Amino acid sequence: MTTRQKKDVLKLSIPGKLPYFPIARLFVQETAGMFGFEGDDLYKIVLAMEEAVTNVMKHAFEDDEHDTIDILCERVPLGMKIIIREKGIPFDPEQLPEYTPAVDLESISTSGMGIFLMRESMDEVSFHNLGMDGKETHLVKYLPVKNIEEYLTGEEMKQEKVAPAEPIKGKIDYDVRRMNHSEAIEISRCAYKSHGYTFFDDHIYYPDRLIELNKSEQMISAVAITRENVFMGHAALMYPSPKDRIAELTFIFVNREYRGQGCMVKLSDFLFNCPKIYTLDGIYVYSVTNHEFTQRGVRGFGIHDCGLLLASSPETWVFKGIAGENPQRISVALSFKYLSKPEPLKLYPPPHHLDMIRILYDHIAARDHCFSTPENPETAFSNETAVIGTELMTTENCAEIHVFRYGANILRETKKIVRDLCLKHVAAIQLFLPLQDPMTYLLTEEFESMGFFFSGILPMSRVGDSLILQYLNNVVIDYDKIVLHTALAKEIREYIRSRDPYLALC
Repeated sequence: MTTRQKKDVLKLSIPGKLPYFPIARLFVQETAGMFGFEGDDLYKIVLAMEEAVTNVMKHAFEDDEHDTIDILCERVPLGMKIIIREKGIPFDPEQLPEYTPAVDLESISTSGMGIFLMRESMDEVSFHNLGMDGKETHLVKYLPVKNIEEYLTGEEMKQEKVAPAEPIKGKIDYDVRRMNHSEAIEISRCAYKSHGYTFFDDHIYYPDRLIELNKSEQMISAVAITRENVFMGHAALMYPSPKDRIAELTFIFVNREYRGQGCMVKLSDFLFNCPKIYTLDGIYVYSVTNHEFTQRGVRGFGIHDCGLLLASSPETWVFKGIAGENPQRISVALSFKYLSKPEPLKLYPPPHHLDMIRILYDHIAARDHCFSTPENPETAFSNETAVIGTELMTTENCAEIHVFRYGANILRETKKIVRDLCLKHVAAIQLFLPLQDPMTYLLTEEFESMGFFFSGILPMSRVGDSLILQYLNNVVIDYDKIVLHTALAKEIREYIRSRDPYLALC
């Protein structure tokens, strides 16, 4: 029986009126101090909170309304998240004109300055529309910790650039186990040696963050160590959030001199079988397609292809010690494995993708699902407002849109989100649609008319079993340069190629 750790969360509920603002300010300030923030960082947290809360108090409620604002302060690995939750007037902050600081502040409009200050003060700022449940503003700040660059000496960095180690010939003995906290620095060093500073998730460059993520078990790190106690490599399982039942196999790095020793296989096998405090029913992997080494490795564990996400990472991503260049934005092959037999589900795949979706489920050993058609062939929404989550991955310049609940405004809201992301020059957007909802059957072609096209499936995602569609923002893909290992992955590539709306126009 698995258990979940209690989260360190404090909550304040106050009336949404300005006279109560000092209470909110003191609450956040004292909590941030308790979580370890001080000085300039503490000032920035309070400043961002002031902008977010006063904006709600001034603009979210009518004069005769007496609703409340909930402020949650949550300790996250090596940092703090503030969630401001309210049910005021619907508001889209992305519609505000972008604020740009100027020498003469009086000569420009200050519209959008509050959001600008929030983003300048915090490490992460996001806005979430919850439909009938209102809205949330999320503010995240990390404690100051050392970056890997501060650990590496100038001589070490110079040596890595000038004389990288060559692979050791012959097999050596080594052990695989959970990471000790003192080894977090070696993981960051290994990531730096493999990718420089181009890796998609900057957590990997902060050893203290890796320690905190492992303490909370949101991340489970395994390391390979020689019998002489020399660090060889690392792999991890990463839960997107503690509520998720699936985790990503990721952060796989092996120091160049130990490549070819089978580290990836042993690290992955250890992670699949080690004890976990969070329920884990499935594992998914994103494998880059500029080479097939990772794809070959995961195939041996029965992790099977279920999608292909085009242009999801920048072409500037560095792979040290692996021949070849990145001639275009990097696509990733998505694969999945159930760790326990899935319960049969009633799914509603769109009819024009039914055959491919059936093939993908068959390959991941989910053959008991029932593929159905809606009882009512007419589009009839149970709710006026949809619940949609949007996540922007700045480093990768891509985004995800998750449809948690359909509503009558779903198509209009999706168009607006896509337009805003395109104006930010986001290169690739993935749309996750719930296959357990009949509306996915009815509306997929409507999404495809916006420019979305098939990408694959992902079981047990944030929205349940999901159909993934993708949208490319003026990105041209040369499909022949996508390197794939399995026959199924190549079949998925050709299926997607035949439905790419850009190619259809050529």
